[in-house]
Amino acid sequence: MTTAVVVGGGPNGLAAALHLARNGVQVQVLEAADTVGGGARSGELTVPGVIHDHCSAFHPLGVGSPFWAEVGLEKYGLVWKWPEIDCAHPLDSGDAALLYQSIAETAAGLGDDGVRWRSMFGDLAEHFDDLGEDLLRPIVNVPGHPIRLAAFGPRAVLPATVLARWFRTGRARALYGGIAAHLFSRLDRPLTASLGLMIAASGHRYGWPVAEGGSGAIIAAVSAALLDAGGKIETGVRVSSRADIPTADLVLLDLSPAQVLSIYGDAMPARIRRSYRRYRVGSSAFKVDFAIDGDIPWTNPDCVRAGTVHLGGDFDEVAYTEKQRAAGVMPARPFVLLGQQYVADPSRSAGDINPIYAYAHVPRGFDGDATEQIVAQIERFAPGFRDRIVATTSLGTEALHQGNANFAAGDIIGGANNGLQMVLRPRLAVDPYSTGVPGVYICSQSSPPGAGVHGLCGYHAAESALRHARVGSAR
Repeated sequence: MTTAVVVGGGPNGLAAALHLARNGVQVQVLEAADTVGGGARSGELTVPGVIHDHCSAFHPLGVGSPFWAEVGLEKYGLVWKWPEIDCAHPLDSGDAALLYQSIAETAAGLGDDGVRWRSMFGDLAEHFDDLGEDLLRPIVNVPGHPIRLAAFGPRAVLPATVLARWFRTGRARALYGGIAAHLFSRLDRPLTASLGLMIAASGHRYGWPVAEGGSGAIIAAVSAALLDAGGKIETGVRVSSRADIPTADLVLLDLSPAQVLSIYGDAMPARIRRSYRRYRVGSSAFKVDFAIDGDIPWTNPDCVRAGTVHLGGDFDEVAYTEKQRAAGVMPARPFVLLGQQYVADPSRSAGDINPIYAYAHVPRGFDGDATEQIVAQIERFAPGFRDRIVATTSLGTEALHQGNANFAAGDIIGGANNGLQMVLRPRLAVDPYSTGVPGVYICSQSSPPGAGVHGLCGYHAAESALRHARVGSAR
């Protein structure tokens, strides 16, 4: 029987192990922490009984993942919960742009830009599964849906700042800008329109749900499916060198390129080793979890019903602060992504005490404390928020890295999302999962298709490993 070891028990490491086990491979997962989950853990971070997501929180690509659907995670206890409003983007005027799963309802709230919003996202949402089939895998491939891809391409290659000009109202531009800012990159560069298009389209296709009980529930379901398929999980096992990895036919690494280099660098072909050394760490996050008494007192009451709230002002302000941050300057008013997961999933609250999740985009390796700036951004659109805070827990860039070795310098998305690295990670190759070391593959979010609790980096890496194993056994 073919044997495999997966180093790292994040969503992609577990997905890789699960796909291997379902194909008859004897597989074990080695995880350094006491629990598996990587960035998809959840737990009590502020007060007893109040559940917070450690990192990943909203899952349009998770609920739409073809691999999770194939496994049927609902059979293992996973329950998705949707808010009434997926995302709100408040403005200083007291107005707010609202993103619903329904594209018709979203368009209805955008006034003169309703038709333009439908025109921009309607076809992408309607055919998202076909589009995802080509984009949520290595970009160097023969497309299965070339017409869909051709329709997406001209929009995707634009800078987000250019695409935003399609909209005539500040409300629509701000809504798109907040979604595009998930890229963690300045928005005036080519290709930066692409992620905003994909996130908005996936949201209109699947919504922005949360996992009941916290994002850790996704991991619990995947782990149960893995054990059911015969896989094994060992926690508290730190891998620092090849000597720490048991002998196996296949080794899959849910690790950053830098960590892969530290273990296998001397065995990798020189050209691949150079590519891994050139791989760039992305921008940083500063995270704050709040426990608050009641709801946030938003100036715009619709924001109370939103699962996600983007805090950054109008489009021009979002683009400016992202440009500042990318240049190494800490903005006075950083872009903040705020989560009200309890709106969809009340089980996370304890009585009237609710969990609030927030992170700011900060310069790479920022070593200051952005807690007050995050509070000020919330107060800007919800005066009186400060008075409702019961408890606060802050995690800076170094703390994020200490909690997850893949989050170098607080980079929670697995590498810089700019230039060609945005679509060619961790290197230009037909099979980017291969490290060049026979039987060894990278399966982290630093490989295609990138960040998100969709399991597809792990799935595709496992597919690559299985293909090579079959070829080897046929010789």
